[in-house]
Amino acid sequence: MHWYIDVLRKYTVFSGRARRKEFWMFFLFSALITIFLAVIDEFMGWKFELSGDNLGFLSTLYYIAVIIPYLAVIFRRLHDTDRSGWWFLIAFIPIVGVIILLVFLILDGTKGENRFGPDPKTATARW
Repeated sequence: MHWYIDVLRKYTVFSGRARRKEFWMFFLFSALITIFLAVIDEFMGWKFELSGDNLGFLSTLYYIAVIIPYLAVIFRRLHDTDRSGWWFLIAFIPIVGVIILLVFLILDGTKGENRFGPDPKTATARW
């Protein structure tokens, strides 16, 4: 759980590096929280329609709350692979872009220091 909290503490930190574990644990906990909130939205009937889609009130609030830390951890994860965070924009290329971004997020980070900072796997790089 501390991986999730650490990302939230670095709410707007787009610099530095993030390990794979930090990114994927944040992704996992966010998915579990979203599912939990969607179930509550469904049972309570807290839905609203936007452009023909039925959205849950709580899950939509959660998405809004974590969009910035989610982008920040993606940028830091890309930095760990020695890529600019702006590679995130490749996801807007249909199908292929999302696959390429997914591969970048799965790849192991650069060993040792790179242009974005020290290796987050070392004890001295921890926040």
